[in-house]
Amino acid sequence: MNKKINNIGTLKGKALLFGGVYSNLQALEALKAIAEKEEIPAENCICTGDIVGYCAQPEETVQLFKLWKAKSILGNVEIQLIENAEDCGCDFTEGSRCDGFSKLWYPYAQSLLSKSSINHLETLPDHIVFEYAGKKVTVVHGDYFNVSEFIFKSTSWQKKEETFNTTQSDVIVAGHCGLPFHHQKNNKLWLNPGVIGMPANDGSPQVWYAILDDTNGDLKFKHHNLDYNYKLTNKLMQNGLLPEEYARTIVTGIWDNTEILPAVESGLQGFGITL
Repeated sequence: MNKKINNIGTLKGKALLFGGVYSNLQALEALKAIAEKEEIPAENCICTGDIVGYCAQPEETVQLFKLWKAKSILGNVEIQLIENAEDCGCDFTEGSRCDGFSKLWYPYAQSLLSKSSINHLETLPDHIVFEYAGKKVTVVHGDYFNVSEFIFKSTSWQKKEETFNTTQSDVIVAGHCGLPFHHQKNNKLWLNPGVIGMPANDGSPQVWYAILDDTNGDLKFKHHNLDYNYKLTNKLMQNGLLPEEYARTIVTGIWDNTEILPAVESGLQGFGITL
């Protein structure tokens, strides 16, 4: 399958990186306010995909994203929605709890999205490429080869290296796994800014994003957590149509289950994140 790659040239100044908005309008509003406060232009704000997901306001979220003019690649959820597929394409094990939950939130999102929103999602590329502080950066969702591949900090460097080598990149910005992390080796950087639509299984309702900074001509990055009106998000999700367990996670910061996590990440549940 031919990949649609959007080369956006050279970015200068701060860049805001985030993923997994998951239909969480309140988190997106809070992040947009951060970008404006930091004077980061929309063209320097990049999402790793899954604008739509588990929360209650898919239509409003896509429309705000469109209004903001931030950039994004396709997540597996966008691909499935565009194709009018029957499931979210998250690669959950059939019959698992995550698989069961997706049978609630995915048709809910599908039923609420307007043609205008689907049309906007159809404009998104598979990958974004740009130069930053003299380095080539490629944005992927899972990895370069599989949009639904779960890549974690504990995932072997050898596995990550395949994406670096194929894309000839110095930096990979990735999403999908729901946890913020960075992994540096051989002068390469794999950076997952985390997601803003759901907490990171760390026992806090705060969510995560990252900022790149090219001051002095060097590429620097920093992970940040984000406060937002999670109580409103939780309340809106208690509509009898969405999984109650996901609504609870919004408040507790603890995932209902750790089915997708390797042993290392699963063992860190509720311990907070040090980056």
